[in-house]
Amino acid sequence: MIEGSCETFVSDCQVRAAAELISHAWDPVVLSALRLGPTRRKELLTRIAGVSDKVLTEALRRLLARGLVLKDGADQMSTRAGAVYRLSPLGESFANGPLAQLAQWAADNQDDLIASSVTS
Repeated sequence: MIEGSCETFVSDCQVRAAAELISHAWDPVVLSALRLGPTRRKELLTRIAGVSDKVLTEALRRLLARGLVLKDGADQMSTRAGAVYRLSPLGESFANGPLAQLAQWAADNQDDLIASSVTS
């Protein structure tokens, strides 16, 4: 953790800013799927089991607006099937850094997390 930052945990704390990047359930899943490389939306729908077309479109729009994902082959407001989505440099640093570490932590603690959710 950055020494001396967020000691009073104010509303503009870096922890809150980072947590907002994963506040929507499907956003980190989409980022993780894009770690495999540039991908068309239809392929993302296949790759991410359980996500609906609408939810994927909303997630991609949020990630584009936050600068974590880039869209090639179409303007950013369009949802043309020919567009290819890829991680931006910022998205790569997040997906391959803290998000990958969070996923590893969840995998390492899966049994405890499952047990905790069952007893709650």
